[in-house]
Amino acid sequence: MSETKIALVTGANKGIGYEIAAGLSGLGYRVGVGAREEARRESAVEKLRAAGADAFGVPMDVTQDQSVADAAELIERQEGRLDVLVNNAGISGETGPGWVQDPTTLDLDLVRRVVETNVIGVSRVTNAMLPLLRCSASPRVVNVSSSVGSVTRQADPDIEIGPVMAAYAPSKSFLNAVTVQYARQLAGTNILINAACPGLVATDFNGFYGARTPEQGAATAIRLATLPDDGPTGSFFEDAGVIPW
Repeated sequence: MSETKIALVTGANKGIGYEIAAGLSGLGYRVGVGAREEARRESAVEKLRAAGADAFGVPMDVTQDQSVADAAELIERQEGRLDVLVNNAGISGETGPGWVQDPTTLDLDLVRRVVETNVIGVSRVTNAMLPLLRCSASPRVVNVSSSVGSVTRQADPDIEIGPVMAAYAPSKSFLNAVTVQYARQLAGTNILINAACPGLVATDFNGFYGARTPEQGAATAIRLATLPDDGPTGSFFEDAGVIPW
């Protein structure tokens, strides 16, 4: 019987992250629920376990070096390796009326906070977990992005892409670019890394605006987390297929 695979999902205490964790557990993975707030993290773990999941909590603030280092040490001590990392934790940052972030009046500290979580946090976690991923026979990394990070779509006036989001959207473009650089650096290894767009999902992240459920939003990330060894790397996907950069 094969060893149980180990996954870590950041921002997994609710919404899309929770459903990614639930979906992976349903496929037989032992899943680490990465989250900052203890009460919400443990509540999510209990809910997953009640549904039959093999889940455990991983205290983690992706914006803090020591917190991420401690998380990596915990997984190394408990599990000895990591097979899947899903970088789901992210923030949109404050918005104005109509969910707009106006680039002409944008608070630059807001941009820094969004990038710190959505981009630097992803690199911080990925780098901390790489030694554990290298212990896996088929390691997978999924960065949860958004189609609003597609510069091609944003620049096309014929595509309805939603409101101007001058902090959030560029942070996802940045994340996509970083994903490509990891794929280039890790070319020739067994680590596959891709970006996933969940679509417009109704969660508290966006005031429950959207036609898709969290379960639907989790599907692409779960697929990329379970790719075969000959699967793609350094690409950007939604349910319908590849998204242009």
